[in-house]
Amino acid sequence: MLPIFQKEISSYLSSLVAYVTIGVFLLVLGLFLWVFPESSILEYGYAGLESLFSTAPYLFMFLIPAITMRSLAEERKEGTLEILATRPLTDWQIVLGKYLACLMLVLFALLPTLIYVYSVWVLGNPQGNLDTGAVIGSYIGLFLLGAAFVAIGLFASSISKNQIISFTVAVFLSYFFYSGFNSLSQLLSLQNSNIENVGIAAHYDAVGRGVLATGDLVYFILISGIFIGLTLLVIARQRQKALKYTAIPALAAVLLVVAVLSHFTYTRFDFTAEKRFTISEVSRNVMNGLPQPVTVTVYLQGKDLPGGMKRLQQGTRDMLNDLQAYSNSKLSFNFTNPLDGLNPQEQEQTIQDMQAQGIEPTNLSVKTDNGVSQKIIFPAAIVKCGEHVIGVKLLQTRIGLSPDEVLNNSIQNLEYAFTSAIKKATGNGRPRIGFTDGHNELSDLQLNDALKSLADGYEVGRVNLQTMPYANLKSLKLLIIPKPEKPFTEVEKFKIDQYLMQGGRILWAIDQVSAELDSLRGHGGEQLAFNKKLNLDDQLFRYGVRINYDLIADMSCSQIPVSTGNMGGQAQIQMLPWLFYPVFMPLGKHPVIKNLEGIRSEFASTIDLLPVKGIKQTVLLASSPYSKKLTSPRLLSLQALEQEPNPKEFQGAPQIVGALLEGTFSSNFQNRPVPEGITENIPVLNTSKPAKMIVLSDGDLLKNQVSADGSPFPLGYDRYTQQTYGNKNLLLNIADYMTDDSGLISLRNKEIKLRMLNRARLRNEKTYWQAVNTIAPLLLVLILAIFQHLYRKRKYAH
Repeated sequence: MLPIFQKEISSYLSSLVAYVTIGVFLLVLGLFLWVFPESSILEYGYAGLESLFSTAPYLFMFLIPAITMRSLAEERKEGTLEILATRPLTDWQIVLGKYLACLMLVLFALLPTLIYVYSVWVLGNPQGNLDTGAVIGSYIGLFLLGAAFVAIGLFASSISKNQIISFTVAVFLSYFFYSGFNSLSQLLSLQNSNIENVGIAAHYDAVGRGVLATGDLVYFILISGIFIGLTLLVIARQRQKALKYTAIPALAAVLLVVAVLSHFTYTRFDFTAEKRFTISEVSRNVMNGLPQPVTVTVYLQGKDLPGGMKRLQQGTRDMLNDLQAYSNSKLSFNFTNPLDGLNPQEQEQTIQDMQAQGIEPTNLSVKTDNGVSQKIIFPAAIVKCGEHVIGVKLLQTRIGLSPDEVLNNSIQNLEYAFTSAIKKATGNGRPRIGFTDGHNELSDLQLNDALKSLADGYEVGRVNLQTMPYANLKSLKLLIIPKPEKPFTEVEKFKIDQYLMQGGRILWAIDQVSAELDSLRGHGGEQLAFNKKLNLDDQLFRYGVRINYDLIADMSCSQIPVSTGNMGGQAQIQMLPWLFYPVFMPLGKHPVIKNLEGIRSEFASTIDLLPVKGIKQTVLLASSPYSKKLTSPRLLSLQALEQEPNPKEFQGAPQIVGALLEGTFSSNFQNRPVPEGITENIPVLNTSKPAKMIVLSDGDLLKNQVSADGSPFPLGYDRYTQQTYGNKNLLLNIADYMTDDSGLISLRNKEIKLRMLNRARLRNEKTYWQAVNTIAPLLLVLILAIFQHLYRKRKYAH
C-alpha cells in the first residue's frame, strides 16, 4: 500500500495540472471569502471563519473530482492496472493506497488556507480574539467531508476509462449526496420524513461548526467505507474475481460493527471555547421528555440580511439543530419569510396579523447597488404543539448596548428562549399564578397584558384572600400582590404568612406612597404625595425587607407629554423628562434580570434589606448613581419640569428598588394567636420550608398603559415615547424563576464571548488583507511547484 501511496503523490505533484487545479481552487475560495461582499469575512465583521467552512464544500465538489478522476481511470486506459495486479498487492491495498494519496492531496490544498486563520487572528479586536477550538473542530469537519468526497470520486474513477466522464459522475454524485436529499425533503410527499438526514449536508453542518458527535463521525466513516467497498466491487467485477476472494465481506462486517456500536453510544465533542453548542442537562431533559411532536417556525429568513442578522439566523439554526438531536425526532423546524411573494397590501395585513400574535417586525437598512433600502424582517419564532402556540422573541434589545452586543446577548439567550417556550407548549397541568384582589389593586384592564402573557404558560387568575380557602391558596405556585391601595387584614396577612411558610413564592409589587400623574394634571399641576397605610410593614420587616416612605427622583427617567402653551389656537405639546418616572437598568448577572432592557417605573420608593439569618438577599433593580430620594409626604408639582435639574444634587449611591429573598423565613405570627376570622384548621408553622419572594417598590412595573378608547397597550410599551421597555420580560422571568425548580432560568447565565474584527484596521487596511489572502496562498503553491520542478530536474539530471 505504501508504494502505491508514494507513487500517486509523486505522480500527481509532478503534473502541472495538479498545481493549476489547486491554484484555481484557492483563487476562487479567496475571492469568495475576502473580495465578494456577499460572503466576505471582512463585510461579515466577526472574527470567525464560518464563510470558509460554508463555501469550501461546494468548491470541493469540483476540486476533489479533479484530483480523483485519473486515479483508476488512467490506470485502466493505459493498461497499468493489470500490471499492478501482477505485483504482490491486493485490491484493497491498491484502492486504499490511492484513496489515502488523494486525501493527502486534499490536505495539501487546504494547507494554504491557514493564512486565512492567521489573518482573522491578527484582525481580531483585540488581536487574537479568535475561537481556535471552533476553527480546529471545523477543519476536522472539512477533513471528514473531503474523505467522503474522495471515496465518491474514487468510485467514479473506477467505472470509466474516460477521465472526463469520471469527473462528471463524481461531481454529480458529490452534489447529490451533499444537497440532493435536502431537495428531496422539500417535496410535498416527503415532508417530515427526515430524509435530509441521509445527505452529507446535515452531518457536515453539525461538524463544520466545531462540534463532533459520534453519530456524525460514524456517518462519514460509513459513507466513505461504502464507496470504497463499491470501488473494490467494480474492480473485482472488471477482473472477474469471485466476491468471496475480495476484501468486501470483511469491509462490510467492519462497517456493520461500527454502525451497531454507534447506535448504543452517543458522545459529542464541543471544540468551541465557551462550549456554546453544548446543551445543558435541563434542556436535554425537556427534549427527551417531549410527549408529542413540536414544530418551530422561524420567521428570520430572507435575502440580503446584514452580517449581524445572518449570525443570529445561524445561531438560531444551530440551537434548533442541537435541541433536535435530543428530541427523539419529535422536534422539527423550518425557516420562512412570511412576506415572500405578497403584494404591499397583503404584506401590511400579514404584519398586522403577526403583531396580534405578539411578533413585532424590525425595520432594517440594507445596502444595495442603488444606495440604502428599508427591509422589514421578523426576528421571532413560533413554537407549536397541538393547539398550544408560544411566541419566541429572538432579538433581545437593550438600551445603551451596541448592535453587536445586542445580537450577542440574543444568541446567548436562544437556549433559554426555545427550551422555555417548548416546555410551556408541551406542559400539562400548568402552574397556577394568582393576582390578589380586594384592596384596589391594579385592575384587570391595567393587568391585561400581564395576565395575557402569563396565560401562555400558566393558569392565571385573581384571588381574594378574604374569601379564598387556604387549601386553594396553597395550590398556587406564585402569589402576586399588584399595587394594593387598601390595608390588609390580619386574616389575610396570616394566610399570606402561612402560604410562605409552606414554601410558597410571593411577588410583592408595593407602592408605599400615593402619587399619580393623572391626579397631578387634574389638580392644577400639583398634588400632595402621602403615605399609604397597607398594614404590611411589620410582616415585610419580619421577612428582612423594608419599603421606605419616600420617592426616588432619578435623572435616568422616561419622558411625559406636557403642554407648553398655545400657538394659533393649538396646544403645544412637548416631551420632557419626568424625574419621578425612573428607568432602572438591570446590571446584575442574576438570570431574572440578565440582559433585560431598561425597566420603566412610576413613583418608586427605596428598599432597605435587613440582615436575617437563613435568608439569601440579591439586589435585582436599583436606581442610577444620579438619583436622590425625597421623603413623604411631599408636594409634587409639574412646574418642576420648567427647571433643568442640577446634576450635583443627584449624585449618590444607587438606591435599591427590587430584591430577591430566598431561604427559610420566620413567621410573622410566631408566638402570636391565630387571628379571629380563621375558621379553617391551618397547621401553623413558625419557620418556613425553603421559600422565595421578590419585593418591588413600585406596583406600576406590572401595569400596562391604556389608550383613550380603553384598549390596553403591551406591558412595557410607552405610548408617549413609543418605546418598549423590559417590564414584560421581567415579569415572565420572575414567573419562570419562582415557579420552576428545574433550573430552566439558569440557562440565561450562558455566556458567549463577543468576537469582532477591528473595524478601524478594516477601513484602513482592507485592500491589503484582500490582496494577502488572495495572492499569498497562490504564491505558496507556486513556490512548491518550482521547488518540486528543481528537485526532479536535479534528481534526474544524470
